[in-house]
Amino acid sequence: MQSPEGNNLLNEERRRAILEMLQREGRVLVGPLARRFKTSQVTIRKDLDALESHGLIHRTHGGALPTRHGALEDPSLREKEQLNRDEKLRIAAAAAAMVSEGQVVILDSGTTTTAIARALRRFRNLTIVTNAVNIATELTGSSVEVILTGGTVRANSFSLVGPIAEEALRRLHADILFLGVDGFDVSYGLSTPNLLEAKVNRVMVEVATQTVAACDSSKFGRRSLSLIIPPSAVQHVITDRGIPAQDLRALKKSGVAVTLV
Repeated sequence: MQSPEGNNLLNEERRRAILEMLQREGRVLVGPLARRFKTSQVTIRKDLDALESHGLIHRTHGGALPTRHGALEDPSLREKEQLNRDEKLRIAAAAAAMVSEGQVVILDSGTTTTAIARALRRFRNLTIVTNAVNIATELTGSSVEVILTGGTVRANSFSLVGPIAEEALRRLHADILFLGVDGFDVSYGLSTPNLLEAKVNRVMVEVATQTVAACDSSKFGRRSLSLIIPPSAVQHVITDRGIPAQDLRALKKSGVAVTLV
């Protein structure tokens, strides 16, 4: 007989998988979910109710939709941390493998770039430039040198934005930028819900030799309010194997290097 702890673990894994499917497919239905996970529709309904109670989904008749309906929505960093955590850890490991001792690395704000910051703590001779207060905190106590831009703090993302942040970045040069995004439409570009954040991101791209988009596959096919850069401005993409096949083909056809984790 399964222990209560075992049941809780299975519930958590199944609910995380449901969230990932919802991000990829745009909606989920009770019947297909029950068949996929070989469980009852009653259990799936309880899963969806639990996810809705945490504000992670929107329940509909017979299924669920994502809570994010429009390009203006700007979820907090804490909300985003709950989604696709395993994928973000694998992306972070792949990003760290691209970095060499002695380089200058820019990290913008976000949960994926925060995971990358943790993966870079092991370096002995590295300079990291960031506009994210939480990333600077993550790196405190490591051997990594941290340069934190000035600027106005955005409460949602712990990021620094505005003219001060932009001017500080223009005085610097970096070998590589790891850019996390809210939307990645292969025909439109990389986007974010916040106009000020997008302006800072564009300056980061200008001062970096190489721009690497680091994002899980749920970000593909989405457009947020403010365009950061077109896909042609990205040299490399690190994402998970859930990326839509047509988007992967489009990136490779345009000459963008893609690492799947």
